[in-house]
Amino acid sequence: MKISRRSAHSGWRTLTVLLLVLAAGIGIGTKIARHAAAVTAATSAAPGATVAAAASPPVAGAGLLRYARDAPELASIRITPVEAVPLPALPPANAHLAYDEDVTARVSSPVAGRVVRLLVQAGDRVRRGAALAELDSPDLASAQSDLAKAKADEAHKRQSVERTRALAETETGSRKDNEAAEADLQQAIAETLRAAQRMHNLATATATVSGSGRFVLRAPIDGVVVDRQINAGMEVRPDLANPLFVITDTAKLWALADVSETALNAVHAGQPVELEVDAWPGQRFAGVVRHVGAALDAASRRLQVRCEIANADGRLRAEMFSRVAFLSDTQATAIRVPNGSLVLNGMQNFVIVEQEPGVFARRPVQLRWSGPDTSYLSAGLQAGERIVSEGALLLASEFPARAQ
Repeated sequence: MKISRRSAHSGWRTLTVLLLVLAAGIGIGTKIARHAAAVTAATSAAPGATVAAAASPPVAGAGLLRYARDAPELASIRITPVEAVPLPALPPANAHLAYDEDVTARVSSPVAGRVVRLLVQAGDRVRRGAALAELDSPDLASAQSDLAKAKADEAHKRQSVERTRALAETETGSRKDNEAAEADLQQAIAETLRAAQRMHNLATATATVSGSGRFVLRAPIDGVVVDRQINAGMEVRPDLANPLFVITDTAKLWALADVSETALNAVHAGQPVELEVDAWPGQRFAGVVRHVGAALDAASRRLQVRCEIANADGRLRAEMFSRVAFLSDTQATAIRVPNGSLVLNGMQNFVIVEQEPGVFARRPVQLRWSGPDTSYLSAGLQAGERIVSEGALLLASEFPARAQ
């Protein structure tokens, strides 16, 4: 049989291509084998060393999820132990903080005048009787002048009474003149008392009067100057809309909460409360209910409840928005968890529990109350157990279908 030269040449070319493909496959296989051997050797030589390779997938079985201790997925979650806390009597109510009016003083000027000197700034802590500002007051000078004139007139009328009485006794003067002099004296005494009372009203615990028409405003209580509506050279008068200084004891604040009328049977004076603010997430401030309103707001149909909150460290500020939890009187407790730890599957809530380092299990729980940041559980967890508080959805998606 004769084979053409063209056919032979084509056969040799095909054979050459096949040999090249085979050689490439052998080379790639060799590289993979060498890489696997190198990784194995590095792992056995240094068990704690980090190998630059893709993370191994989690191993799931019997409803558990297992990760290696150094798995990168564990860096994106946060584990938090849960604790049993007093059970709220009702869901948290919105509130805002305000100054405790029982330890707050608003200082105004009882006379018209001009501010000569300021002695404190907003934020200063003052003691009772400390000077706040000095004023020059024409009204004060007039009051001082009236008192001096009243005293001088009284002294003159007293002398007249003594003179007319002496004349009447010697029958050189009439009794009628003596009686008129005594009446004038009584009027002078009344005028002196009026002028003295006016000066007394000016020289109160909030002010000191000098003889030159100067008027010094003073702090009536110990506290912090939280507001100042006065400047040097300013003209002041008693009928100003705003006080010149507001002084309060910031160690106590009021939390004014609005509760629905259906919750009135669960709130009463003396009840302990816990307060949360966005400025200090995860921290709670203790307090107590001091007053329950006497009437509902006609528009909102809600009742204002006034709570006293301890603020010795000064972290809370007036006008902060907050949430108040009214604690139960039955001493009942519940497990409190952050809302980020809850995973909703259908109608059932779950949490991811860490059974041991790197080993996680899903567990169904029952909610008692749910707030904006935290929820209270009635069943499913025990105090001290560790749950995934951040990244729970990430782990929940890794559970096998049979655990779902």
